[in-house]
Amino acid sequence: MQAFTGFSDDTIRFLGELTLHNEKAWFDRNRLRYEEVWVEPAKRFVEALGPKLQRLAPGIRFEPRINGSLMRINRDVRFSKNKEPYKTHLDLWFWEGPDKTWQRSGFYFRLTPKALLLGTGVHLFEPPLLARYRKAVAADKSGAELMKAIGAVGKKGIELGGEHYKRVPKGFAPDHPRARWLKHDGLYAGFEGKVPKELKSPRFVDYCVERFRATLPVHQWLVKLTK
Repeated sequence: MQAFTGFSDDTIRFLGELTLHNEKAWFDRNRLRYEEVWVEPAKRFVEALGPKLQRLAPGIRFEPRINGSLMRINRDVRFSKNKEPYKTHLDLWFWEGPDKTWQRSGFYFRLTPKALLLGTGVHLFEPPLLARYRKAVAADKSGAELMKAIGAVGKKGIELGGEHYKRVPKGFAPDHPRARWLKHDGLYAGFEGKVPKELKSPRFVDYCVERFRATLPVHQWLVKLTK
């Protein structure tokens, strides 16, 4: 595989035009362009970034292919009111552990025509993991470790997400010192900003690594939770 040299201006143009022409006929006319400016540079980017993420988190796995680290551009419209057939962003996923699952923390990447989103975590805990999460938040040792991780991430200007419930769940004191975090149904730390100039150069790999590094304490806490 060729070395990653950056995404092109046409990658952003393609996503922007797809936003305006989200239909199969337009996409079919631009399929070769999709392969050239979306698929191929994304594969090379995953191949370049993956080993560097493994140095941060040795359990990270990646596959430079569609349905591996490259999320499909096709939307699942079966149960959605939005029937547009294509995603208007580029999504990548680097997951923790041997099995690809959304119930373990990982590093995610989203490129839109106007923004770049980088982060780590679990977006939505399924019931078994949610129960483990709440127990860990409430416990003295693991709860204190979570607060330390959150503090370290906050100092880097990284935002935390996942709060969902208005009240502390049953079985936990409403005035628990970590009540805010008991209201979560997911936990993730992310960075969002304008598309950087580094996007078009090999330096984009290290640009992303440094921002993923800032989210690492939350990733490490979640890895312990899901072992």
